[in-house]
Amino acid sequence: MSAALRALTQEQKQFFEEQGYLIVKGLFKPEELAEIETTFEDISHQTIPGYFEPKLNAEVTDPLTRYPRVMHPHRFNETAKRYMLHEPVLAILEDLYGEEAYAAQSMFYYKPPGSRGQALHQDNFYLQVEPGNCIAAWTAVDAADEENGGLLVVPKTNEYEIVCPDIADSKESFTTHYVKPPKEGKAMPAVMGKGDVLFFNGNLIHGSYRNKSKDRFRRAFICHYANQSATKISHYYKPLYRADGSEVILEDNTDGGPCGVEFENVYPH
Repeated sequence: MSAALRALTQEQKQFFEEQGYLIVKGLFKPEELAEIETTFEDISHQTIPGYFEPKLNAEVTDPLTRYPRVMHPHRFNETAKRYMLHEPVLAILEDLYGEEAYAAQSMFYYKPPGSRGQALHQDNFYLQVEPGNCIAAWTAVDAADEENGGLLVVPKTNEYEIVCPDIADSKESFTTHYVKPPKEGKAMPAVMGKGDVLFFNGNLIHGSYRNKSKDRFRRAFICHYANQSATKISHYYKPLYRADGSEVILEDNTDGGPCGVEFENVYPH
């Protein structure tokens, strides 16, 4: 990629390399966010076996049973696939990787008021991208902060080895795994505006707060990517996709697993 076409400044790239994450402000336009919102509002009233299985009519005490996350929407929805391959996102990933990025996974989180968060974890424990690493692109469809369950990151843990997780507190986390930060590491909130995108390294320890607000959803469209030179990935994330939508098949990495296993339900990937 020529200097004229670079998506990031040298300072931004250095920040990502040192801290393990980077927030890019306003990467999604209002009309793009509106299309994503409409798409997932429509999906929220459906049951899509294996991908989105809400309890639509039952009386529920856990908001996440009515609004669970949508797994791999790119596999059944063209709008989700198009935004997983969003050109501005892929351009930044190419800058971060120094080579083309392949799309591996998409998810959509509704996170209504009262929802539990997700305990601290590391993404490449699940994706098992080798050689190289996965990078997440976490798009704020709603503004995200400490009150409505925004993301937490532990800076500089991008160099921290992938570790076997402990069991999380099920009262606060809807997933079972918890990775304790190193002694010098402290989780800090990634405060984001609508349309901002947080990019982070697959080793970075991160998670989220409970949504403590009374009336604010914290919707997010989240995708994971692998570097072009990777040869292996967990089979849960196959096939991968190039920018033009064509499929890429990597070898199976048998050590991987579903991304953030739920306490009560394990969704097929």
